Amino acid sequence: MTGVARLNLTLASGDYDRTRAIKTGEVQPDGVELNVVTLAPEEMFYRMARFREFDVSELSLSTYTVLRGRGEPLVAVPVFPSFSFRHSSIFVGANAGISVPKDLIGKRVGVPKYHMTAAVWIRGMLEDEYGVAPKDVHWFEGGEGSLVKEVDVTLPPDVRRESVPAGRNLGDMVAAGELDAFVGARRPAAFGERVRRLFPDFRRVERAYYEKTGIFPIMHTLVLKEELARQHPWLPRSLYDAFVESKRLAYQRLQFTAALPVSLPWLVAEAEETRALMGDDPFPYGVARNRKTLETLASYTYRQGLAPRRLKVEEMFWESTLAI
Repeated sequence: MTGVARLNLTLASGDYDRTRAIKTGEVQPDGVELNVVTLAPEEMFYRMARFREFDVSELSLSTYTVLRGRGEPLVAVPVFPSFSFRHSSIFVGANAGISVPKDLIGKRVGVPKYHMTAAVWIRGMLEDEYGVAPKDVHWFEGGEGSLVKEVDVTLPPDVRRESVPAGRNLGDMVAAGELDAFVGARRPAAFGERVRRLFPDFRRVERAYYEKTGIFPIMHTLVLKEELARQHPWLPRSLYDAFVESKRLAYQRLQFTAALPVSLPWLVAEAEETRALMGDDPFPYGVARNRKTLETLASYTYRQGLAPRRLKVEEMFWESTLAI
């Protein structure tokens, strides 16, 4: 973009090692001057999905799929700032009589936002891997998630959902026996003696899931206002290239063994074990490397009654980035 005035854009993003070089300015998208705003996911998603406060933003992948299916003027670039296995995100009351996934049938399960990506993946995994469908559970939505709900959805008639007031905390309700279980992106503060994980050995279970399916669940993607992509056709690819370079620098930093860059005593062993299982790029960007994962998430959002139709991957991302 030599000789052309740089675009001044606001980017909302979380604070991750793989995006830090963009935040510091060490990496800059070609033709763009970014004002980077670092926010917690809940606030960032709410402000972008409801009010379009940012030019470019990290956004919940399930929320984006719902909005895109409705024809909202947002488009995604196949950059995925957050991946996460979610077997570790199912918490149960110690006295709720739940020891295996099938025990969730008929139980009261809290979820901050029914449409949130972590919950979509958890429900899909429970149905596909363990035969527990969303209609088999009595859902309680809200509590701490009530004030930052990015999108409203109408659920299938066979899914039972009740609202929990904003003043309540779902994890505390599990600890008190008012709910039987909780699913969500954050570990509840009540985790401990009265609230435990459904899968205590979650690392083994999540690894087995990856070895079986090849899926590392995508949580967030990068979106921009559609008008910007139309006005500046080069912009989506410029953003993609910058995020790829920022991630490369993060990987490079993890390979520095003279002094640990992260406060984990066995960081080197962890990094080597991860590369042995998932290759040199465990957080892959682009459509090709993630097609199965993206198709699975699109299927789940439609099956669970969130998206109005099942999106094709080609509909989810800006055309110039599909071949990446």
